[in-house]
Amino acid sequence: MPQLGLLPRRTWAALLSQLLRPPRAACTGAVSCHSQVAEAVLTSQMKSHPEKPNFIIKTPKGTRDLSPQQMVVREKILDVVVSCFKRHGAKTLDTPAFELTEMLAEKYGEESGLIYDLKDQGGELLSLRYDLTVPFARYLAMNKVKKMKRYHVGKVWRRESPTIVQGRYREFCQCDFDIAGQFDPMIPDAECLKIMCEILSGLQLGDFLIKMCWKDVRHEMVAKKGLAPEVADRIGDYVQCHGGVSLVEQMFQDLRLSQNKKALEGLEDLKLLFEYLTLLGIAEKVSFDLSLARGLNYYTGVIYEAVLLQSPVQAEGEQPLSVGSVAAGGRYDGLVGMFDPKGHMVPCVGLSIGVERIFYIVEQRMKSFGEKVRTTETQVFVATPQKNFLQERLKLIAELWDAGIKTEMLYKNNPKLLTQLHYCENMGIPLVVIIGEQELKEGVIKLRSVASREEVAIKRENLVAEIQKRLSES
Repeated sequence: MPQLGLLPRRTWAALLSQLLRPPRAACTGAVSCHSQVAEAVLTSQMKSHPEKPNFIIKTPKGTRDLSPQQMVVREKILDVVVSCFKRHGAKTLDTPAFELTEMLAEKYGEESGLIYDLKDQGGELLSLRYDLTVPFARYLAMNKVKKMKRYHVGKVWRRESPTIVQGRYREFCQCDFDIAGQFDPMIPDAECLKIMCEILSGLQLGDFLIKMCWKDVRHEMVAKKGLAPEVADRIGDYVQCHGGVSLVEQMFQDLRLSQNKKALEGLEDLKLLFEYLTLLGIAEKVSFDLSLARGLNYYTGVIYEAVLLQSPVQAEGEQPLSVGSVAAGGRYDGLVGMFDPKGHMVPCVGLSIGVERIFYIVEQRMKSFGEKVRTTETQVFVATPQKNFLQERLKLIAELWDAGIKTEMLYKNNPKLLTQLHYCENMGIPLVVIIGEQELKEGVIKLRSVASREEVAIKRENLVAEIQKRLSES
């Protein structure tokens, strides 16, 4: 007797009743009686175990589904981001969604309590990755990589109270760009800031400003350059004014700073950075800010965040949006050394784009302006006004698919022409090819523009070339 647990009870009941049912209505033998008994047992089991769910169907707190319309918007955002990363010569990388817990421990300071720990399933203590930076540092140390320019797009998880209005979730996507290796000062840092500006400008989110944290600049001057704390505080007096190039120039004019060798070295680094930013055309987008603070323990140098200067456009009835920073980054020269048995350092600097917050802003803007989103990229629809033309439609659609043209048709033997044309209008498909008895006899195909509703007859052998020509012109 097979085990009933291998298939759903309802399936087994149907199989047994069909296989063991006698040809006559009466129970005339051992096999037929066995059939009735089995059916009775299974029916009783199904009644005692109702299949209706007794729970609320929903996504876990801090997570969400993305509809086809939302996925189109997200993919457009990611296209802008990834295209910029590739333009700057980065190669891509992927790491596991979970890491050994010990790899993530003591890397995030107070935020370590937000790491998702997994139950021990096979002798290893595991945790979901909190960000993409620590796994990247682990990869560099494990593979003894000394230089790398990489980007990584992937999901991360944080066990915090989600704020959906601000685009904060427990599961979210990060887009990181990092430069690892020993290079001349401030060149990689300047490129990271340039990338941040290119992406935010390309996404057309409005005016923005990149703020650099003075607290971390001060720490670097005191800890690495040996600058006296009181001299660093003198520089801090200038930083409270907020500024960039002009602020650095003012500090050079201060005799108490310019006559201090260590202070001069620190100012030279700042000056060098802003010289590069000026050459890259983004110096006016960068400013020091005393209020900026980042919580992650692995940052060792200048950190920065990009904020929007105007409130994002809101759809009617939506709550006011306060998204905070839309991108952030900084230098973390000591992180790789934490994984290396000999403590070998690999200096790193990088940035992360806040995809979830940007997605929320773009989505609200589209709602506000009533923008519609196409959920498919279909270019051509194969239609017919005739019955019994499925075979001809299949031959035609195969020809278009083989030519690399994105094509659809309805999965019906005899669809109405009006239904097919309405589908094209609703889905935003620009072209329709129509085949019927008359077209088949004459060796032509009707090519219809959905927007203008104009139709022209094209010879069958010229159809692909004509479609490609029209698509290239649109």
